[in-house]
Amino acid sequence: MTRTARETASSAPLLVAQGLSVRFGGLLALNALDVEVRRGEILGLIGPNGSGKTTFFNVISGVYSASAGSVHFDGVDITNVKPHYLAAHGLARTFQRSRLCLPLSVFDNLALGAVGQLNSGFMHNLISRSAFRAEASKLAEEARELLRVFNPVLADKLFEPTISLGMIDRRRVEICRALIGKPKLVLLDEPSAGMTHDETDMFMNEILQVRKSLGDLTIIIVEHEMNLIERVTSHCVVLNYGKKICEGQFKEVAADPVVREAYLGQS
Repeated sequence: MTRTARETASSAPLLVAQGLSVRFGGLLALNALDVEVRRGEILGLIGPNGSGKTTFFNVISGVYSASAGSVHFDGVDITNVKPHYLAAHGLARTFQRSRLCLPLSVFDNLALGAVGQLNSGFMHNLISRSAFRAEASKLAEEARELLRVFNPVLADKLFEPTISLGMIDRRRVEICRALIGKPKLVLLDEPSAGMTHDETDMFMNEILQVRKSLGDLTIIIVEHEMNLIERVTSHCVVLNYGKKICEGQFKEVAADPVVREAYLGQS
Protein backbone atom coordinates (compact mmCIF):
# COMPACT_ATOMS: atom_id res chain seq x y z
CA MET A 1 0.00 0.00 0.00
CA THR A 2 1.38 3.42 -0.96
CA ARG A 3 1.78 6.24 1.56
CA THR A 4 -1.16 8.12 -0.01
CA ALA A 5 -3.35 5.03 0.22
CA ARG A 6 -2.37 4.49 3.86
CA GLU A 7 -3.15 8.13 4.72
CA THR A 8 -6.52 7.88 2.95
CA ALA A 9 -7.38 4.68 4.84
CA SER A 10 -6.43 6.18 8.21
CA SER A 11 -8.49 9.33 7.59
CA ALA A 12 -11.56 7.45 6.38
CA PRO A 13 -14.40 6.92 8.89
CA LEU A 14 -14.16 3.65 10.80
CA LEU A 15 -17.94 3.05 10.67
CA VAL A 16 -20.40 4.34 8.09
CA ALA A 17 -24.14 3.65 8.21
CA GLN A 18 -26.11 4.91 5.20
CA GLY A 19 -29.88 4.93 4.88
CA LEU A 20 -30.13 2.36 7.65
CA SER A 21 -33.70 1.25 8.32
CA VAL A 22 -35.15 -1.48 10.53
CA ARG A 23 -38.79 -2.47 10.48
CA PHE A 24 -40.55 -4.74 12.96
CA GLY A 25 -43.90 -5.42 11.35
CA GLY A 26 -45.59 -2.02 11.15
CA LEU A 27 -43.02 -0.33 13.41
CA LEU A 28 -40.16 1.58 11.76
CA ALA A 29 -37.52 1.39 14.50
CA LEU A 30 -34.77 3.03 12.42
CA ASN A 31 -35.67 5.37 9.59
CA ALA A 32 -33.04 5.99 6.87
CA LEU A 33 -30.33 6.70 9.43
CA ASP A 34 -26.95 8.08 8.35
CA VAL A 35 -24.10 7.93 10.89
CA GLU A 36 -20.34 8.25 10.50
CA VAL A 37 -17.85 7.44 13.26
CA ARG A 38 -14.30 8.76 12.90
CA ARG A 39 -11.32 6.73 14.07
CA GLY A 40 -10.28 7.49 17.63
CA GLU A 41 -13.40 9.45 18.61
CA ILE A 42 -15.98 8.83 21.31
CA LEU A 43 -19.40 9.28 19.75
CA GLY A 44 -22.36 9.82 22.05
CA LEU A 45 -25.67 8.35 20.85
CA ILE A 46 -28.51 9.96 22.77
CA GLY A 47 -32.26 10.32 22.63
CA PRO A 48 -35.40 9.48 24.62
CA ASN A 49 -36.41 5.90 25.42
CA GLY A 50 -37.56 4.08 22.31
CA SER A 51 -35.70 6.39 19.94
CA GLY A 52 -33.72 3.57 18.30
CA LYS A 53 -30.34 3.72 20.06
CA THR A 54 -30.11 0.07 21.11
CA THR A 55 -31.70 -0.99 17.82
CA PHE A 56 -28.83 0.77 16.03
CA PHE A 57 -26.33 -1.15 18.18
CA ASN A 58 -28.14 -4.41 17.48
CA VAL A 59 -28.03 -3.86 13.72
CA ILE A 60 -24.37 -2.92 13.42
CA SER A 61 -23.35 -5.75 15.77
CA GLY A 62 -25.30 -8.34 13.78
CA VAL A 63 -28.04 -9.08 16.32
CA TYR A 64 -30.79 -7.64 14.04
CA SER A 65 -30.93 -7.55 10.25
CA ALA A 66 -31.32 -4.26 8.41
CA SER A 67 -34.47 -3.80 6.37
CA ALA A 68 -32.73 -1.25 4.12
CA GLY A 69 -29.47 0.65 3.88
CA SER A 70 -25.89 -0.44 4.51
CA VAL A 71 -23.17 -0.54 7.18
CA HIS A 72 -19.46 -0.40 6.39
CA PHE A 73 -16.85 -1.13 9.07
CA ASP A 74 -13.20 -0.36 8.37
CA GLY A 75 -13.99 -0.25 4.65
CA VAL A 76 -15.84 -3.60 4.58
CA ASP A 77 -19.57 -4.02 3.99
CA ILE A 78 -20.90 -5.70 7.15
CA THR A 79 -24.61 -5.24 6.48
CA ASN A 80 -26.40 -8.22 8.03
CA VAL A 81 -23.13 -10.00 8.86
CA LYS A 82 -23.25 -12.47 11.79
CA PRO A 83 -21.98 -11.36 15.23
CA HIS A 84 -19.13 -13.90 15.41
CA TYR A 85 -17.60 -12.49 12.21
CA LEU A 86 -17.77 -8.94 13.56
CA ALA A 87 -16.21 -9.95 16.88
CA ALA A 88 -13.30 -11.62 15.05
CA HIS A 89 -12.74 -8.49 12.94
CA GLY A 90 -12.61 -5.89 15.68
CA LEU A 91 -16.10 -4.92 16.81
CA ALA A 92 -17.09 -5.53 20.44
CA ARG A 93 -20.03 -4.42 22.56
CA THR A 94 -21.68 -4.46 25.95
CA PHE A 95 -25.40 -4.71 26.69
CA GLN A 96 -27.85 -2.80 28.88
CA ARG A 97 -28.47 -5.91 30.93
CA SER A 98 -25.58 -8.03 32.10
CA ARG A 99 -24.62 -10.90 29.81
CA LEU A 100 -22.01 -12.36 32.18
CA CYS A 101 -22.05 -16.07 32.99
CA LEU A 102 -22.20 -15.59 36.75
CA PRO A 103 -21.30 -19.15 37.85
CA LEU A 104 -18.11 -19.00 35.76
CA SER A 105 -14.91 -17.38 36.98
CA VAL A 106 -13.89 -13.86 36.01
CA PHE A 107 -11.19 -15.38 33.78
CA ASP A 108 -13.68 -17.66 32.01
CA ASN A 109 -15.89 -14.65 31.23
CA LEU A 110 -12.97 -12.65 29.88
CA ALA A 111 -11.74 -15.59 27.80
CA LEU A 112 -15.09 -15.57 25.99
CA GLY A 113 -14.23 -12.08 24.76
CA ALA A 114 -10.90 -13.25 23.37
CA VAL A 115 -12.09 -16.45 21.71
CA GLY A 116 -11.57 -14.99 18.23
CA GLN A 117 -7.90 -14.34 19.02
CA LEU A 118 -7.14 -17.82 20.38
CA ASN A 119 -6.02 -20.98 18.60
CA SER A 120 -8.88 -22.95 20.10
CA GLY A 121 -9.05 -25.88 17.67
CA PHE A 122 -9.70 -29.19 19.40
CA MET A 123 -6.81 -31.06 17.80
CA HIS A 124 -4.36 -28.23 18.47
CA ASN A 125 -5.28 -28.09 22.15
CA LEU A 126 -5.28 -31.88 22.43
CA ILE A 127 -1.88 -32.43 20.82
CA SER A 128 -0.02 -29.21 21.69
CA ARG A 129 -0.66 -29.10 25.41
CA SER A 130 2.38 -26.93 26.14
CA ALA A 131 1.29 -24.38 23.53
CA PHE A 132 -2.22 -24.40 24.99
CA ARG A 133 -0.88 -23.78 28.52
CA ALA A 134 1.35 -20.96 27.27
CA GLU A 135 -1.56 -19.33 25.46
CA ALA A 136 -3.83 -19.61 28.52
CA SER A 137 -1.09 -18.21 30.77
CA LYS A 138 -0.54 -15.25 28.44
CA LEU A 139 -4.28 -14.54 28.32
CA ALA A 140 -4.53 -14.70 32.13
CA GLU A 141 -1.73 -12.13 32.46
CA GLU A 142 -3.39 -9.83 29.92
CA ALA A 143 -6.67 -10.20 31.82
CA ARG A 144 -5.00 -9.29 35.13
CA GLU A 145 -3.37 -6.20 33.61
CA LEU A 146 -6.68 -5.03 32.15
CA LEU A 147 -8.57 -5.63 35.40
CA ARG A 148 -5.82 -3.92 37.39
CA VAL A 149 -6.43 -0.63 35.55
CA PHE A 150 -10.03 -0.71 36.73
CA ASN A 151 -9.51 -2.12 40.21
CA PRO A 152 -6.30 -3.73 41.56
CA VAL A 153 -8.34 -5.80 44.00
CA LEU A 154 -10.44 -7.18 41.12
CA ALA A 155 -7.27 -8.41 39.40
CA ASP A 156 -6.66 -10.68 42.39
CA LYS A 157 -10.10 -12.26 41.92
CA LEU A 158 -9.38 -13.54 38.42
CA PHE A 159 -10.28 -17.15 39.21
CA GLU A 160 -13.16 -16.45 41.60
CA PRO A 161 -16.80 -16.92 40.49
CA THR A 162 -18.22 -13.77 38.92
CA ILE A 163 -21.39 -14.08 41.01
CA SER A 164 -19.36 -13.07 44.07
CA LEU A 165 -18.68 -9.60 42.66
CA GLY A 166 -20.63 -6.42 43.33
CA MET A 167 -22.46 -4.52 40.57
CA ILE A 168 -19.67 -2.09 39.69
CA ASP A 169 -17.10 -4.89 39.47
CA ARG A 170 -19.41 -6.92 37.25
CA ARG A 171 -19.65 -3.89 34.96
CA ARG A 172 -15.87 -3.68 34.96
CA VAL A 173 -15.63 -7.33 33.94
CA GLU A 174 -18.11 -6.73 31.11
CA ILE A 175 -16.04 -3.85 29.77
CA CYS A 176 -12.84 -5.89 30.09
CA ARG A 177 -14.48 -8.77 28.20
CA ALA A 178 -15.23 -6.35 25.35
CA LEU A 179 -11.68 -4.94 25.41
CA ILE A 180 -9.55 -8.05 25.83
CA GLY A 181 -9.92 -9.05 22.19
CA LYS A 182 -8.23 -5.75 21.21
CA PRO A 183 -11.17 -4.39 19.16
CA LYS A 184 -11.10 -1.41 16.83
CA LEU A 185 -14.57 -0.26 17.91
CA VAL A 186 -16.48 -0.79 21.16
CA LEU A 187 -20.21 -0.17 21.60
CA LEU A 188 -21.10 0.70 25.20
CA ASP A 189 -24.84 0.42 25.89
CA GLU A 190 -25.63 2.34 29.09
CA PRO A 191 -22.46 1.30 30.95
CA SER A 192 -23.42 3.24 34.10
CA ALA A 193 -26.80 1.51 34.58
CA GLY A 194 -27.33 0.59 38.23
CA MET A 195 -24.48 2.77 39.51
CA THR A 196 -24.45 5.79 41.80
CA HIS A 197 -23.24 9.15 40.49
CA ASP A 198 -19.86 8.75 42.20
CA GLU A 199 -19.46 5.21 40.86
CA THR A 200 -20.30 6.43 37.36
CA ASP A 201 -17.62 9.14 37.51
CA MET A 202 -15.02 6.67 38.76
CA PHE A 203 -16.03 4.05 36.19
CA MET A 204 -15.77 6.42 33.24
CA ASN A 205 -12.39 7.69 34.41
CA GLU A 206 -11.23 4.08 34.36
CA ILE A 207 -12.63 3.50 30.87
CA LEU A 208 -10.89 6.63 29.55
CA GLN A 209 -7.62 5.53 31.13
CA VAL A 210 -7.85 2.08 29.54
CA ARG A 211 -8.84 3.62 26.20
CA LYS A 212 -5.76 5.83 26.21
CA SER A 213 -3.53 2.86 27.01
CA LEU A 214 -5.02 1.03 24.00
CA GLY A 215 -4.20 3.87 21.60
CA ASP A 216 -7.35 6.00 21.61
CA LEU A 217 -9.84 3.24 20.94
CA THR A 218 -12.97 4.27 19.01
CA ILE A 219 -16.14 4.13 21.15
CA ILE A 220 -19.86 4.67 20.61
CA ILE A 221 -21.66 5.17 23.90
CA VAL A 222 -25.39 5.13 24.64
CA GLU A 223 -26.02 6.79 27.97
CA HIS A 224 -28.81 8.67 29.75
CA GLU A 225 -26.42 10.43 32.15
CA MET A 226 -25.92 13.69 30.25
CA ASN A 227 -23.07 14.92 32.46
CA LEU A 228 -21.15 11.83 31.44
CA ILE A 229 -21.93 12.35 27.75
CA GLU A 230 -20.79 15.97 27.95
CA ARG A 231 -17.55 15.02 29.67
CA VAL A 232 -16.36 12.09 27.56
CA THR A 233 -17.70 12.52 24.02
CA SER A 234 -16.20 14.44 21.12
CA HIS A 235 -19.35 14.25 19.02
CA CYS A 236 -23.05 13.43 19.53
CA VAL A 237 -25.88 12.09 17.40
CA VAL A 238 -29.44 12.54 18.66
CA LEU A 239 -32.20 10.12 17.66
CA ASN A 240 -35.95 10.38 17.99
CA TYR A 241 -38.44 7.86 16.61
CA GLY A 242 -35.60 6.16 14.74
CA LYS A 243 -34.47 9.30 12.90
CA LYS A 244 -31.44 11.51 13.38
CA ILE A 245 -32.70 14.91 14.49
CA CYS A 246 -29.42 16.60 15.36
CA GLU A 247 -25.65 16.08 15.27
CA GLY A 248 -22.66 17.98 16.66
CA GLN A 249 -20.78 18.65 19.88
CA PHE A 250 -22.75 18.14 23.08
CA LYS A 251 -23.24 21.85 23.81
CA GLU A 252 -24.58 22.38 20.31
CA VAL A 253 -27.10 19.56 20.40
CA ALA A 254 -28.15 20.33 24.00
CA ALA A 255 -29.05 23.88 22.94
CA ASP A 256 -30.99 22.81 19.84
CA PRO A 257 -34.73 23.49 20.35
CA VAL A 258 -35.76 20.32 18.49
CA VAL A 259 -33.57 18.24 20.80
CA ARG A 260 -34.85 20.00 23.90
CA GLU A 261 -38.43 19.32 22.88
CA ALA A 262 -37.82 15.67 21.98
CA TYR A 263 -35.35 14.69 24.67
CA LEU A 264 -35.93 17.07 27.54
CA GLY A 265 -39.61 17.74 27.02
CA GLN A 266 -39.05 21.48 26.64
CA SER A 267 -40.47 23.69 23.95
